[in-house]
Amino acid sequence: MPFGEQPAYLRVAGDLRQKIIGGALPPHTRLPSQARIRAEYGVSDTVALEARKVLMAEGLVEGRSGSGTYVREHPVPRSVVRSGFRALGDSTPFRQEQSDEDVKGTWESRSEQEDASPLTAERLRIEPGERVMRTRYLFRVDGEPVMLSTSWEPLSLTGRTPVVLPEDGPLGGKGVVERMAAIDVVVDNVAEEVGARPGLAEEMIDLGGVPGHSVLVVTRTFFAGGSPVETAEVVVPADRFRVSYHMPVK
Repeated sequence: MPFGEQPAYLRVAGDLRQKIIGGALPPHTRLPSQARIRAEYGVSDTVALEARKVLMAEGLVEGRSGSGTYVREHPVPRSVVRSGFRALGDSTPFRQEQSDEDVKGTWESRSEQEDASPLTAERLRIEPGERVMRTRYLFRVDGEPVMLSTSWEPLSLTGRTPVVLPEDGPLGGKGVVERMAAIDVVVDNVAEEVGARPGLAEEMIDLGGVPGHSVLVVTRTFFAGGSPVETAEVVVPADRFRVSYHMPVK
């Protein structure tokens, strides 16, 4: 195929995409049937089907069992704000992940011990199989799922201390910096890396999305004197939210 020339199914998908974006096919409108696409664009059933698959993969349409394919509602993306550490009295896990003072959020969490996977061990600079405390969070704003966060802390550091459980004990919910300070560990650095990947089915069930749709992944690690003390993975639906950074200038 000559450079720049598109396959027929992409040309059809592109035209339908423009109708969706331009409003000719508004949200909740049924997408033209496969037979209608075939007739209107003069293409085969295979081309019409592939064009519909493209729009579904892009998250522009969704299939409804026994009803057909419909244009999805696309909300205006909201920001998940991340900023440098501030010593807040209410330094809860939600404030740690979403520091916009106008946002009122809730979360649920669950902590349990497990053996460190090779990836977790690499991030924490420990041996695979060493025991860690894993804590999973689901954050909501106005009842809507916003993000998932899973953190891991080495039990060689926090085990048998009052801060072994991030959400329980005298410093439950106070965040990594305050909790580590309570056991004389001074957190002095944090590293974050932002990437994207398809959302896993288990994640999208909790986040109210479609498996396979893109998610933003923020990998974060707190350090004390060059040694990792906590690592976490924050997962955000890419079609509904964007990650916004507000960093202090010193």
